[in-house]
Amino acid sequence: MTQREKEILNILKSEPMISQQELADRLMITRSSVAVHITNLLKKGYILGKGYIVQEEPYIVVIGGANIDIQGTPKNQLMYKDSNIGEVRISLGGVGRNIAENCARLNITTRLISVIGDDLYGQQMLKHAQTINLHMQDCLILPQTPTSTYLSILDESRDLAVSINHMDTIDFLMVDDIKARRSLIEHAQLCVLDTNLSEDVLEYLLTGFPNTIFFVDPVSGSKAQKIKPYIQAIHTLKPNLLEAKVLSALYEDALSLEEMAEALKSQRTFISLGSQGVFIIDVNKHIRLQSPPIDVINATGAGDAFMAGLVYAYLKGLNIEDTAWIAMAASRLALSSSDTINPNFSEQLLLKTMEEIKRV
Repeated sequence: MTQREKEILNILKSEPMISQQELADRLMITRSSVAVHITNLLKKGYILGKGYIVQEEPYIVVIGGANIDIQGTPKNQLMYKDSNIGEVRISLGGVGRNIAENCARLNITTRLISVIGDDLYGQQMLKHAQTINLHMQDCLILPQTPTSTYLSILDESRDLAVSINHMDTIDFLMVDDIKARRSLIEHAQLCVLDTNLSEDVLEYLLTGFPNTIFFVDPVSGSKAQKIKPYIQAIHTLKPNLLEAKVLSALYEDALSLEEMAEALKSQRTFISLGSQGVFIIDVNKHIRLQSPPIDVINATGAGDAFMAGLVYAYLKGLNIEDTAWIAMAASRLALSSSDTINPNFSEQLLLKTMEEIKRV
């Protein structure tokens, strides 16, 4: 921050409604110079938009996809190559956006960097974000561009059968856009990434911010390939079993979790095993925790909630086992809701659920 920016920030802290002209007169500079300084303070994350709300509390940054989820669930057994009677739901989604919303619902100040279209769905996302205190002013809003869409079909057990993701919009997030938000990322307590981001952006983030703590969701086996060269730069990695095999370059089914653990080089890895719990890799420690059984209503948002649980536990300074229990509790709350994000998701409910499953 420059000396002039510090002067302006100090004034804004005590007089947030002061006009740019009044600032210019007081500092004896031009109004256009004040506008430039305020723009820089916005980019650096020291103020939060109109009214000059000063950013003083700690925050996290999530960088990843934001899209609309269209989900179909059959009433009976899923029949391929046929029309299935069932239910279709439309909701806000995207791995990065879902993680960000879950974190915001846990009272974590969260800033999302993503790309949305200047369309009905994009405007709906922005309005919804205001209701849950999720900061989206750092997102790119593109005119004449549709917001990304994720189409999923669940089977009769409400597990994912097949999906199609139309995520082209996130490709408009370039390295230059990240550079413009560099200070925002550097000052964050941690930064969560999903691999919907382009290879160039992921490379820039994971090689260009040596002091930033990165949590990464590999998203899928194919997209996990993008982060293979940068595993050592990742603080916390959250793959499922398939993604862990891809990242460890060990594909044989007979290989043990311990063998995969030796090949993964992130500081901490939490391998989600679905109904079989989670396998934790922490430096030289390997722990497996079993998840209590649950009647799954919707499996789509479980991984996103799991990541939010990892973020929450890290910020609270929890040990590795309690971190896993918190993450599994968060995932459980997502699995028990028909919505991708449980509308009742909260810090109080998360802690209560963790204590319940630990006693089982």
